[in-house]
Amino acid sequence: MEKNDGMKDKAKGMKDKVVGEAKDSYGDVTNDRSKQAEGKAQKAKGEVEKKVGEAKHDFNNKNDK
Repeated sequence: MEKNDGMKDKAKGMKDKVVGEAKDSYGDVTNDRSKQAEGKAQKAKGEVEKKVGEAKHDFNNKNDK
């Protein structure tokens, strides 16, 4: 089984945050409230994924000692 040190989760979280920010900005410029909401939700999802990745990384580092 492949060891998951959290890097994949952190990278996916960062991608979702960037894409979510773009959608939110696009929705703001075009006055598309649904696109803004979609972007805000994706940013929040990205933040959660990033935190999960950080927790996995911290857990693995503590257990490797």
